[in-house]
Amino acid sequence: MPAAILKAHYDGEHIVLDEPFELPANASLMVAVFAPDAERSEWAVLGAQSLARAYGDDEPEYTAADLKPQ
Repeated sequence: MPAAILKAHYDGEHIVLDEPFELPANASLMVAVFAPDAERSEWAVLGAQSLARAYGDDEPEYTAADLKPQ
């Protein structure tokens, strides 16, 4: 099974995946816990807004022919 990063939350009793993902029984997992942090949330919002601008609907589609060797 390839490594994957999955979003999840703690419901007060269990860790629950936010999206379906097939895991085999007894799969080894690593869990990172992030404390709620207003500054982290603000940076995440800013990052998402910047990505939305950079990859918006009006952004042209680039092809390999548009790349210039250095």
